[in-house]
Amino acid sequence: MPTYIALLRAVNVGGTGKLPMPELRAMCETLGFTNVRTYIASGNVVFESRLAAASVKKRLEQSLEEYAGKPVGVLLRNADEMAAVLADNPFADAPPERTVAIFLDAAPPADALDKVSGHGTEQLALGKREVYVYYPDGIGRSKLKIAAGKDGTARNMNTVATLAQWASE
Repeated sequence: MPTYIALLRAVNVGGTGKLPMPELRAMCETLGFTNVRTYIASGNVVFESRLAAASVKKRLEQSLEEYAGKPVGVLLRNADEMAAVLADNPFADAPPERTVAIFLDAAPPADALDKVSGHGTEQLALGKREVYVYYPDGIGRSKLKIAAGKDGTARNMNTVATLAQWASE
């Protein structure tokens, strides 16, 4: 049975989108997902489902919208895809807490890096359905805006590594 990682957008970050992780686990179980585990409070959930990825995403987004009263974006990866995000990190030698993958639904546009603003010391690279960013001075000081990532959600490499490990177990 396929293992999926759902990354929820704008959940429990900056006072928006409050969703306790026990409720997210229960929601996933109600949808028929099995072996459901959440990781930290920012909307990361690993589970198994016999459904195709598109059906998983649609059902989870519908359930989240009913719960929150507004759309909640879900970026979905399977176990192999999450392992590839980690393996393909072009900044693997950089501190993992300062390096993120911005997860997208589709491949970023080829000119995505030409359309950033506020660029300082950050290093950027395009992935398959991700934009990788290394923040040498820390993400909190950055003024970087990535238009291609506006509908995505970022996770640092520590989180990506944990989710990839969980999904492979």
